[in-house]
Amino acid sequence: MNAFAKTVDLLHRAMDANVVRRSVIANNITNANVPGFKRSIVNFESELKRALDTEKQKPALELTLTDPKHIPNYRERDYRDVQIRRVLDYTSTYNNNGSNVDPEQEFMAATENQMTYNMLAQAATFEFSQINQVLRS
Repeated sequence: MNAFAKTVDLLHRAMDANVVRRSVIANNITNANVPGFKRSIVNFESELKRALDTEKQKPALELTLTDPKHIPNYRERDYRDVQIRRVLDYTSTYNNNGSNVDPEQEFMAATENQMTYNMLAQAATFEFSQINQVLRS
């Protein structure tokens, strides 16, 4: 896969994660006063980073496997296999009613998420403008 296609794919996946995160944050805010409600978070970027890091961590000496039961010393993880996961935070409590939603924290997360989405959209626009400039030349 060429660099442009990979960059655009990564931007697209990150924007998808931000859309899911927006929905999760809205759900958290909506249910902030529901007794016993546990907030959710989205786990994507850290898993994506781990997958991308495996591309750089190839060992100097890779072992040859002569049997399918052998354990490899290196296994590259395809970043396209990383899924956007909603994770329930069931360990903390914020309110006396058992809910762990801090509305102020959720509003800050919503603002950060929106700013990140805008930045990703600008980066995608920049990538396509670069291609557009090459095609005009």
